[in-house]
Amino acid sequence: MDDNFFSVVKRQRACRRYLDKPVSDSLVEEVITAGTFAPSAENSQPWEFVVVRDKSLRDQIHDLAQRAWSGGGRDFSLRHLDEKILADVDDGISGGGYATAPVMIIVAGDTERCHPKAISASILPAIQNMLLAATALGLGSALTTITLGFASELQAVVALPDSVVPQAIIPLGFPARPLGPPRRESFSQHTHCDQFGNAWGQAQ
Repeated sequence: MDDNFFSVVKRQRACRRYLDKPVSDSLVEEVITAGTFAPSAENSQPWEFVVVRDKSLRDQIHDLAQRAWSGGGRDFSLRHLDEKILADVDDGISGGGYATAPVMIIVAGDTERCHPKAISASILPAIQNMLLAATALGLGSALTTITLGFASELQAVVALPDSVVPQAIIPLGFPARPLGPPRRESFSQHTHCDQFGNAWGQAQ
């Protein structure tokens, strides 16, 4: 058993503010390579990655996130986030934390290589591989999708063709503060035996 894998899984968490420290091409390549080893529908490998380093482009992308957050995203999150987490997300979006990432990776799916309804099933595993790889490499990252509310504008910013649809943005960089393991509820609170409502491990 590879204990290192489980250690990385349990340490991976969202990073919403980054150091002003460059991330080398070799590190970016390792993160993206990990993504390409994810499973995909019929091995279609429909992923496309746009690595955005240009500050003016990163600022435009972050502006889309701020517009989506202030235009209803925050109000929706107020319904279910506790104050501490909301404050952290606020710092990432309204406070400009995500914009401090020296790299933003647009992860997109090519609908000419994979049916549009199957795109997410191929792209999300790739994203998770990338997040785990970033953690293993000592980098901070986050899965962000709020900008997708302005998907067509995002496509224009990074010149994506119509058939290549953005699925997420991963800010990438060295964390501005140490990231401890995330708090998680026990798996047993969310696991059922045979039918929903039958608690895992409950005698039948």
